[in-house]
Amino acid sequence: MKNILQSVTDNVSTKKGMWTTLSVWVAVLILLSVFAPSVSDYQVTSVDTLPEDAQSVIASQKAEEYFPSSNSLPAILVFDGKDEAIELQDLVAVTENLSNESVNGLEEVIPLGALPPQATDSFFSDNRSVAILPISFDSDLDTPDLKESLNKIQTIVDDNTNLDLYVTGPAGIAVDTTDLFKRADVVLILATVGIILILLIVIYRSPLLALIPLLAAGFVYQATAQILGIFGKAGLLMSMQSISIMTILLFAAVIDYSLFVFSRFREELKSYDSKYEAMKMAMQGTGTPVFYSGGTVFAAMIILIFAELGDYKNFAPIFGTTLLVIMLASITLVPALFTLFGRKSFWPMIPRVNDSKVNTNSFWSKVGRFVTKKPVISVIFISIVLVISASNVLNIKYEFDLLKSFPEDMPSRVGYDILADNFESGDLAPTTVLFESDNPVNETEQTNLLQSLQDQTLVENVRINNKTENQKVISYNLTFEENPYSQEAIDALENILDNSSAIVEDNDLSGEIYVSGETATSVDDRSYNNRDLIVIVVIETILIFIMLIFLTKSFKMPLYMMGTILVSFFAALGLGTYLTELFFGIDTIANRVPVYAFVFLVALGIDYNIMLVSRFIEERKNNSVKKAVEIAVANTGGVISSAGIILAATFAVLMTQPVQMLFVFGFIVAIGILIDTFLVRGVLLPGLLTLFEKEKQKERS
Repeated sequence: MKNILQSVTDNVSTKKGMWTTLSVWVAVLILLSVFAPSVSDYQVTSVDTLPEDAQSVIASQKAEEYFPSSNSLPAILVFDGKDEAIELQDLVAVTENLSNESVNGLEEVIPLGALPPQATDSFFSDNRSVAILPISFDSDLDTPDLKESLNKIQTIVDDNTNLDLYVTGPAGIAVDTTDLFKRADVVLILATVGIILILLIVIYRSPLLALIPLLAAGFVYQATAQILGIFGKAGLLMSMQSISIMTILLFAAVIDYSLFVFSRFREELKSYDSKYEAMKMAMQGTGTPVFYSGGTVFAAMIILIFAELGDYKNFAPIFGTTLLVIMLASITLVPALFTLFGRKSFWPMIPRVNDSKVNTNSFWSKVGRFVTKKPVISVIFISIVLVISASNVLNIKYEFDLLKSFPEDMPSRVGYDILADNFESGDLAPTTVLFESDNPVNETEQTNLLQSLQDQTLVENVRINNKTENQKVISYNLTFEENPYSQEAIDALENILDNSSAIVEDNDLSGEIYVSGETATSVDDRSYNNRDLIVIVVIETILIFIMLIFLTKSFKMPLYMMGTILVSFFAALGLGTYLTELFFGIDTIANRVPVYAFVFLVALGIDYNIMLVSRFIEERKNNSVKKAVEIAVANTGGVISSAGIILAATFAVLMTQPVQMLFVFGFIVAIGILIDTFLVRGVLLPGLLTLFEKEKQKERS
């Protein structure tokens, strides 16, 4: 592999190879732009998360099989009277107009005018200033069509009442989420490019040095977007959240690898007059580490295919494709662009032949000398800091309420909050309990089973919702005393599921209980997420460890390379969650955050370890272990620290997104990258290299 890579980079570094490389990239980009669709045409609000064999999915399919209207897309119309009592006649007028008007996809509206007065009370809050009206849409309705239908409903309400309307429930959330991400995508791109451009200019004080990596990132972004568009046309659905994170990953990785290439290129320009020869030597030193760095990130992303949850699986093809394009660009496009501009890339600080390669008084030169002189103190001090930071992992609390992740002024969340303030918590998302019996179930048995469900922990109310004509399938509507998205409600339902067989047997029945609804989905989601976290951590750790063995030709170095990154991940997760609560008042995180953070922090963090260790191995051929560590830290410190700052800032751009999960994820990854850059790569790993490579050096002497 090394010979193949060197052959590629040697060719790219020639004048002919440079122009050929740039011409091929431009030609491919033009062809893709003309003939391939864009990824934006195939983005969806979300993908199916749970696998088909999840108990809540099976339960939903059973409910749809026996009671076909169960699989429609529900929405809840929330009417706010602004502290004034709402008249029943206002709602009746709305329902009648909804039935008479042709609202695309609207399947069911409760005919309030046909109900007795006492039956309508449940649609009003105690003071009657808030009212709700459940409706349902065709589940196959596209989001743009759904938005148009909701706008028409808004018009009907405005024409017939003076009430404020908020649409919540799955239909309202889907429309609001799509609108959010459409606006956020533009902000994300502009913020990402802006922060990278500013930091590159501030750190390197060279306009071309800032523009060349961004130009490469632009090429890669356009090519990736068109390739993913082809995948979308072939049937791959891509969630907006996945594309948002992909954009950050792409810019971050391209800029990272560009910095590694130009840093070594600048160093070699001080030894070679020819820019082609300088790039050739630079790529011989950085080509393999950069390619392996990309390979570790690619491996980390592609193993997500082993996950059970759909949103993790959705990452694998999207991020895998992105990394393949980035890896190809890092050994072709990036060196070709820097070779094209040559020494002018660094204007006004142009490197000259015979200039000093390393400033012995630089910050990282001093750090390298200190660590090699006092490795024990360095390792112990940093280890204590990391362990203390990691200890907060034990205090993490998880949030399962999706809406709590969205902005407080989002209409569907406003409606949800109004519901929560004016109605019983459990009514926000009732649970459907379906009993499928082998024999007809008489009324006494139905009542007994209802009472058994009513007696379960935290259950507030159970009523019969539906039944088949042969009395073999009974559907119950169950509500909890607590918020249906709370940990308490999820634990209570999980306990009911675990004891479902005993509940059936205690009632002398023969059959099976199936449970669906938001709380049942959360039970499955939590279970599968815990499973996926273990699988992803184990497989990714083993896979990257094996790749490091091939890179370093050692078994010992990969041990502490991986070990430091794993400790760094837990430190970032612990410290990050502590700081989000301290500074932003966010005391819970989505259960996706640890998995996302692990994948990115381990994959990207190991990059810096690879760059340091690769330089250490190179310098060790002609120097002692201590001297090799000192030179490696001094030579890579500047570029890795600047790359780390830019990478952290790039992920921090996710904090501009209107979704709390992305905000917290971006913040934790930014914290983790800074820990990797300055503590792990800067001090801890060099200290371990100095300590544990001593014996080998003695044997050689």
